[in-house]
Amino acid sequence: MRSVVLLLLAVYCLAWAQAPAGARDIFVSNTAGDDKFTGASPQSAGDGNGPVRTIGKAVRVAGPGDRVVLDNRGRPYHESITLEGVHNSGTSLGRFTLAGNGATLDGSAPVPPRAWQNYRGAVFRFRPPRSENQQLFLDDRPAPRVMVDPLAGSPPKLEPRQWCLLGGCLYFCVEPTKLPEDYRLSYSALDTAITLLAVTKVAVSDLSIQGFRLDGINAANAAHDVVIARVICRGNGRSGIAVGGASLVDLDSISAGDNGLAQVLALPWSEIHLENCKLLSNTAPGLVDRGGKVYADGRRIVGGIDSRKAGE
Repeated sequence: MRSVVLLLLAVYCLAWAQAPAGARDIFVSNTAGDDKFTGASPQSAGDGNGPVRTIGKAVRVAGPGDRVVLDNRGRPYHESITLEGVHNSGTSLGRFTLAGNGATLDGSAPVPPRAWQNYRGAVFRFRPPRSENQQLFLDDRPAPRVMVDPLAGSPPKLEPRQWCLLGGCLYFCVEPTKLPEDYRLSYSALDTAITLLAVTKVAVSDLSIQGFRLDGINAANAAHDVVIARVICRGNGRSGIAVGGASLVDLDSISAGDNGLAQVLALPWSEIHLENCKLLSNTAPGLVDRGGKVYADGRRIVGGIDSRKAGE
């Protein structure tokens, strides 16, 4: 009898150990947080239980089904993060969530004033450390861009405050009596804001993402049952959102514009569902399809989208 009780107790303990734990909220504040804190509280209580300072720290300490909650005090978060594997996935009790609360992820960095060289007249140029898929920001917003054939021998005529990318250089035209250092100019310094690798049941919501050299969000490989909602992706070097590698992603109420190659990029073996999305074809097509399956408002889309609203 005693052996039976011990066996039942062992089975119960094993089942309890394997059951999903209750989800935690991990709080992040880039104004009041400290990565030495636990993240268990949105405000510091003086005992180490305040918010962490970086999203990366929150993601590292998070477990399955947890929520990473960002504090939004108007200061952008300048970092790249990766959600990967079971620890950044959901459970039977709910999704792993990154709740942005309207915060901004910004991958840009100021152009050093002395890095600009005069090209001709009012046009100056700057070669960033990584020159492909670059963007230029003026006062933290995408500067007006003139698209150029990459095989062109020289930049086109630029009006004041316009820019172009050619031969690995950013060309910018200043106003009369001004120099580049008279402007608040920044370029794309970080590659991708959020990378998703081998995760399932993930939600990302209420963020603005800008200034990254490649993608705002990249569901790179085996990201299943992912929901991205109410996210703005603008001014990223390659795409606002890229989905590939057998990933399945739902995009709900996404706004994307001013991205370099595509607002949304569908790569081979991916599946994307678009609902109520606005994809502006101002600098690049709304959707570039390179081998995925794309559905807009329930209708299969083949060959990409170049309209202002997905599904029109």
